[in-house]
Amino acid sequence: MYGLKDIYSNRKILFYAIIFIAAIIMLSKLFALQVVNKTYRISAENNVLRYVTQYPARGLIYDRNGKLLVFNQAAYDLMVIPGQTKDIDTAEICSILDIEKESFIRRMNAASEFSKYAPSVFLKMISSETYARLQESLYRYTGFYVQTRTLRKYTYPSAAHALGYVGEVNNDEIKADPYYKPGDYIGKNGIEKSYEPFLRGRKGLKIYLVDVYNRIKGLYQGGKYDTISVPGKDIVTTLDIDLQRYGEKLMGDKNGSIVALQPSTGEVLALISTPDYDPSMLVGRIRTENYTKLQNDTLEPLFNRALMASYPPGSTFKPVNGLIELQEKAVTRNYEYFCDNGYYAPGIYVACHHFSSFNMVGAITASCNTYFCNAFRLLIDNPAYGSTAEGLKIWRSYLSEFGFGSKLGIDFPNELTGFVPAASFYDDIYGKNRWNALTIISMAIGQGELGTTPLQMANMAAIIANRGYYFTPHIVKTIDKDTLALDPAFRQKNKVSIDSANIEVIIEGMKGVVNGGEGATATWIKIKDIVMCGKTGTAENPHGPDHSIFIAFAPEKDPKIVIAVYVENTGFGSTYAAPVASLMVEKYLKGEIENTWLENYILNPPEPEIKENKNEVNEEKEEKVEEKD
Repeated sequence: MYGLKDIYSNRKILFYAIIFIAAIIMLSKLFALQVVNKTYRISAENNVLRYVTQYPARGLIYDRNGKLLVFNQAAYDLMVIPGQTKDIDTAEICSILDIEKESFIRRMNAASEFSKYAPSVFLKMISSETYARLQESLYRYTGFYVQTRTLRKYTYPSAAHALGYVGEVNNDEIKADPYYKPGDYIGKNGIEKSYEPFLRGRKGLKIYLVDVYNRIKGLYQGGKYDTISVPGKDIVTTLDIDLQRYGEKLMGDKNGSIVALQPSTGEVLALISTPDYDPSMLVGRIRTENYTKLQNDTLEPLFNRALMASYPPGSTFKPVNGLIELQEKAVTRNYEYFCDNGYYAPGIYVACHHFSSFNMVGAITASCNTYFCNAFRLLIDNPAYGSTAEGLKIWRSYLSEFGFGSKLGIDFPNELTGFVPAASFYDDIYGKNRWNALTIISMAIGQGELGTTPLQMANMAAIIANRGYYFTPHIVKTIDKDTLALDPAFRQKNKVSIDSANIEVIIEGMKGVVNGGEGATATWIKIKDIVMCGKTGTAENPHGPDHSIFIAFAPEKDPKIVIAVYVENTGFGSTYAAPVASLMVEKYLKGEIENTWLENYILNPPEPEIKENKNEVNEEKEEKVEEKD
């Protein structure tokens, strides 16, 4: 048997053994933490390390002909780590930065609220001159340092809506993408936003050792933990900057938009929305002030009318209505209908200005409201469909193939759909089976509830020019010289269910509009040696003068350009929109303007109102739908 002495001795041995083992474990962990794993040592050294983000140069943007549109210039942000600041000569630093003392205190408080030990931006985008003065005395201001970044610079004061702009990220953008941190910049609109992942590049990081005087002593661990920034990718757009600038010049102080496309590819040659602004207004420290001014401007210069404005298309919609009516055999090419200065039906009168009989070609050329009201009624109320609702459904299904009532999918943010009413829309207003074609007859001539965007109308012209198909409009040609980086949808041919023979009928009518047919509405804008096909339109505006609209493509054979022009509050389509379109087409196809008289007419219109050329006849006095008792 063990005695008490033996039991006590064994417990002592066990106790010392436990202490010894615990000591070994603790020493092992200390060795691992201090020698093997440097994480905690690095953390302890954070108070003498400076982490500086290396912002990459943003990708450059060019036009289709290689002209530089957007590039970069150096800018400087003054950063602060509040917990490291001490003994600041407030008067001196305020003098250098050209700010008030109150502003200095407010900025310091904001930085402290963010974090006392993490860097934040004290003053954004200081000038090169201020940076030079500051650099001489920066060593005296512990906790302050300068971080270099780049700002956008523009070669031309043009294409603001197309190019977009760059601004500081907000909380929602940071939550959506962890790549971004407070103080970072991101594309906010236009190409800058749509192609942000390509243009932004990839940030890098440098870790510096700094002394107690805030002076950099070198890279930490010889740069072992640094990462290199990767510049953004360069982008070649489809824009022709010369055509873009010319279009902006023609629009002058008018409100409206121009969309020009290359029909064979869907490439955007010009995208103009007026009023516009100089893109350099939204760069640097002046951005916030200027953005507020633009946002409060009652003319809405930030509003991209080309993609977001929904207008009644007026008579420019007659070509697509005609195509559907021919395809569904509601009428034939040679079907004639007599216009007696308007369309008369029970309880309805639609004004027109002809006393003549027209077939489809002539009705397009002369823009006869009467013909198209009758043809629309024959289509919608076709007994073969069984109901008016079914007729509207069929008409609407064709329009969807043309891209109406939905987004086309252009590589731009904020594209809107326009509006094409469904049968349910009228059921809610009038009751099921309590309406018919006469109820909605105004859509026969592009009025009523219809809403289309200028982009959609340009795309419709492209479908007609291509004889039955289109490519989704897009504004970027290559990314780092690579076409395969683009969305494959831009290379996909989208066909419509219209026979090419029917399209040729409409083209013949559109050819007559410009080149001389009975009752032609725009012969005075004819281009020498170029056969242009077009269609005028006048959209009613309940808030003021009507809107002038014109769509066109040229040449007739193998078209190189399609265009849609909207000029608000300027009257008939032939008055302003048609000559603007003609000059744009001539500029693109010929490179120079031979019709200087027409150009002078647009740039210096007669006062107090624009008079039509004496050769201009029969512009449509359209869209007056009256209910008769």
